[in-house]
Amino acid sequence: MSNTDVIIVGAPRSGTNMLRDVLTSFDGVSTWPCDEINYIWRHGNVRYPSDEIPAQRANPAIKNYIRQRFSDIREKYNADVVVEKTCANSLRVPFVDAVLPDAKYIFIYRDGIDATGSAKERWTAKLDIPYILEKVRFVPKTDLPYYGLRYFWARLYRFISRERRLAFWGPALDGMESVLQNHTLNEVCALQWQRCVDNAEKAFSDMPTDKVVRVRYEDFVRQPVEELSRILEFIGKEVEPEKIAKAVEGVSPRSLGKGRNALGGQEVANLEALVGETLKRYDYL
Repeated sequence: MSNTDVIIVGAPRSGTNMLRDVLTSFDGVSTWPCDEINYIWRHGNVRYPSDEIPAQRANPAIKNYIRQRFSDIREKYNADVVVEKTCANSLRVPFVDAVLPDAKYIFIYRDGIDATGSAKERWTAKLDIPYILEKVRFVPKTDLPYYGLRYFWARLYRFISRERRLAFWGPALDGMESVLQNHTLNEVCALQWQRCVDNAEKAFSDMPTDKVVRVRYEDFVRQPVEELSRILEFIGKEVEPEKIAKAVEGVSPRSLGKGRNALGGQEVANLEALVGETLKRYDYL
């Protein structure tokens, strides 16, 4: 097959990591040796106030820089498919498409209430040095001072915050400061999920249908062989059935409902009222 860039798009805690890891278990499919590369995507727009970067900010220098990073991975691992997963890209699909106009997209979505229950844990997580060091390797050198200060503030804020949370985590929405000031942490997580899904859906609705495949997380974990086979066909990757089955041996539906259960009935009802329109669109309400 010819060289292909595959962008996994999804809100936080929606199975993006799982899907990337499954895909990159196949020969000829590679990615970065870290969780995500938002630092690379934001190079040249490092001081833009949110992750909702408009397509017109993808100038020639930025396009060339990001494209070269994809080429680096392709050459380093001799890959015919480069898979990329950065949750913040769900907020800026037109920007991504301006950079990589020939890319294919996998849009994975999950029950937003379940995702919220899981995402809250990341907002209050402790320092993970190995995780940080993996990502720092791919920060453009000229951007290091800026991110160093931001990271220091995020961790300091955790000690002074009433909710014991980070100053920021996950995709940065337009108006994020107001969202954080006017909503509980659970509500912030739900609103992040909603904006990610809504922005992505709007962008994909304007694209040719052969550029994107939609994957329901709940379907994937219940029927991983069938769903993975469908995805591989979409990206044009031929894989033997026994290798497909082996790749999803660790996939299970155990996590389904855990987020909802952790939140409790009243909180679930509050969040369903907040983001119900989007939940209904995807038959989660």
